Amino acid sequence: MSLPFVLRMAAREGRASLRRLGVLAGAVAAGVGALVAINGFTESLQASVRAQARALLGADLAFGSAYPFSDAARTRLAALQEEGGGGRRARVARFAAMAFLPRNSATRLSQVVASEPGYPFYGTIRTDPPGLWGALGPEDALLDPALLSALEARRGDTLALGEGRFTVRGVVTEVPGDVALRSALGPRIYVAFAAVEGTKLLTFGSRARHEEYLQLADAAQAPRLAARHRAALAAERVSLRTVSEDQESVNDGYGRLGQYLGLVALVALLLGGVGVASAVHVLIKRRWESIAVLRCLGAGAREVMAVYLLQAGALGLLGGVAGAAGGVLLQMALPQVVGEFLPVDVDFAVSWRAVALGVALGLWVALVFALLPLLAVRRIAPLAALRRPYEEAPARGDRARLLAGAALVASVTLLSVQQAPSVAQGVVFAAAVVAVLAVCALAARGLVALVRRYGPRGGPYVWRQGLANLHRPANQTVTVVLALGFGVFLLETVFAVQGNLLRDLRVDARPDRPNVVFFDIQPEQRARVEGDVRAAGHAPEPAVPIVPMRIHALKGVPASAFLATSAGRRGPGPAGPGPAAWAVRREYRSTYRDLGVSSETTVEGRLWSPGAGRGIEGPVPVSIEEDVARELGVALGDAITWDVQGRLLESRVVHVRRVDWGRFEPNFFVVFPEGPLDGAPRSYVTMARIGAPDERTRLFASLARAFPNVTAVDLTQVQQAVERVVSRMALAVRFMAAFTLLAGGAVLVGAVAASRHQRVHESVLLRTLGATRAQVLRILLAEYAALGTLAGLAALVLAASASWALVRFVFESPFTLPLPGLAVLSAGAALATVVVGLLGSREVLSRPPLEVLRSE
Repeated sequence: MSLPFVLRMAAREGRASLRRLGVLAGAVAAGVGALVAINGFTESLQASVRAQARALLGADLAFGSAYPFSDAARTRLAALQEEGGGGRRARVARFAAMAFLPRNSATRLSQVVASEPGYPFYGTIRTDPPGLWGALGPEDALLDPALLSALEARRGDTLALGEGRFTVRGVVTEVPGDVALRSALGPRIYVAFAAVEGTKLLTFGSRARHEEYLQLADAAQAPRLAARHRAALAAERVSLRTVSEDQESVNDGYGRLGQYLGLVALVALLLGGVGVASAVHVLIKRRWESIAVLRCLGAGAREVMAVYLLQAGALGLLGGVAGAAGGVLLQMALPQVVGEFLPVDVDFAVSWRAVALGVALGLWVALVFALLPLLAVRRIAPLAALRRPYEEAPARGDRARLLAGAALVASVTLLSVQQAPSVAQGVVFAAAVVAVLAVCALAARGLVALVRRYGPRGGPYVWRQGLANLHRPANQTVTVVLALGFGVFLLETVFAVQGNLLRDLRVDARPDRPNVVFFDIQPEQRARVEGDVRAAGHAPEPAVPIVPMRIHALKGVPASAFLATSAGRRGPGPAGPGPAAWAVRREYRSTYRDLGVSSETTVEGRLWSPGAGRGIEGPVPVSIEEDVARELGVALGDAITWDVQGRLLESRVVHVRRVDWGRFEPNFFVVFPEGPLDGAPRSYVTMARIGAPDERTRLFASLARAFPNVTAVDLTQVQQAVERVVSRMALAVRFMAAFTLLAGGAVLVGAVAASRHQRVHESVLLRTLGATRAQVLRILLAEYAALGTLAGLAALVLAASASWALVRFVFESPFTLPLPGLAVLSAGAALATVVVGLLGSREVLSRPPLEVLRSE
């Protein structure tokens, strides 16, 4: 092989094809840019987490429990502190409460954070005005900015929390490790720990998170002390976190998010590869005679292949370098898109590893996608220079083509595995990409075959000619449908999944659906609360009792034994053959009734008959939700011993049920029959439908004055908060999917440019035969309208199938197809195809016939 010849020919061919191939470099650049931005941002995030790890935790060791710490747990904490050489401790309590502003009777469900002086030991909580955190007194309160705005509060206002009264001193503007979206679900109020008792909110039935933070005299002892005391603390239902564990958890969580977004970006890069393959295919067809002449002059098939492979490599390298530069700039903008998810401020730094990987991937994808169409060069015989150009059918069992195809599939799989969180997910993603591309390609080829065989015989000529263009030589039907269909498929899938996840949260979907919930109603308050709701003109639902309890023993084995053996494992799911730690450790807020409810369906067993629980001797029958039953490892007939406020109660599982948690109704993990829990300490929850917002506001204010401990939740606000969170998550995916559309648009433009010569030639023939510019324009309009419509329909069908599978099997929720929204997106894709196609075909209309004929 003559290297100088290959280089000279590649440079000459590259100059001649610069316009066509340069556009496709943009498709490669879109994918590379997205990958570089995501991977570089993930590395910067992990570096920022490492630098701010202590500030994220706020201490060297953190301890937490859903219950007040037992005497045994406090003794263990004291021993741990002494072993660590002393240090400082601070208590923190977190719980929900109704914030009430007497000045304007404004109310809002809030999260109270009560802390002792010194917390956090690392990091700084910033306030406005500055310096308020360290001077927080027992009658002072600091608010989230969102809560200050929602309550229309001002500095100096009096704020009521239960029986306590606080003065609003300012707002908290920055908390280490805080995620901004958290305030959407529960805006916070910060008070001194010493003030909690005066609020009288932490009473029976109240849910709170009790925490202690420890700063060791020797921070290096933290991992050793954690390993030594973790099991004993877990047996007391106290969790333990270290700085390194928090850092690992954050990096794992956000690293996986980056990998999932990177998979979406990888699709854009693969579409760029599809564009390169299509361009090379058209280029070989156009250069058929020229290649035959080169073969006559002594050039070998390998040398000719090397010329065009070098062009493809240059295309990939150019796109990779341009994409890497754009990705670095995009990396700077990513915090604006996903900043509300981040617990740290990300310091920007160029990741040269991500840049090098992006450039290498751009080069590799261009080469591996170009290889398959380039193998056609081997079949161009020197005799083709003298005969009419023809293309032989590929030989059956062509080993080189089989190897090239295998290399292409292996490359897609390896790239997916490299980007995915796990090998299995990478393989599944690669298979899904291949399946979607295959469906789009089959749809395009099916349309071509149908138009060729059953094309319209009547009707206007311009529309018949436009449809016939779908199967003319050098057509780009498959390329356009692949590129645009895949991009629109991603956006439509995100749209459909998001709509289904939010559907059940819309509390105003039915006129009789409750939209207000009242929690923590004490037995002596029940009648008065229901009476006040009725007096306001609303009918409350029957109050449902709630009895807090926890598991004392499971199938005869003490819960402390399970918790001690699973103490070193983090995250949900069972530890080996045993039950999941969270399911054993948590507090169960159970109820008792003798009838099922509409949000439940039986999985196995039978519910007891009414009255069966009264006067029962022996284990009490219980019904348990199927997911919790699986996490606990229990089945019908298994025994569970409950600790009900210090009283042990034996039970046996007789019924397993499925619960529709998406419905705003009082649903429970565990249900008892009426009778055994009648005398247990309990609180009540009730719901009501209150249509007008001002009526809800007045009722909430009235109840806040009369019953400070009762928590009222406006479900419309919960719906808005959840929608905001889901929408922000979907925005991140749509942001990356936009790069797929960008790559698809570049491939479309490149496809138009690649077939420019053929289109100009056809246009000249038509205009020589008497066609006007308007007729040629309508021919192009018919062609691109058909292409765009097919791409949109293929995307709609694929998105409907993918979103159904995700909603039903991943999110386990009923599926409803949002057909109008999907149709609008598909119509937009068709319109975009027409606009881009016509803009790219302007030369077809502007070139005079005589000029083209002379050039021929």
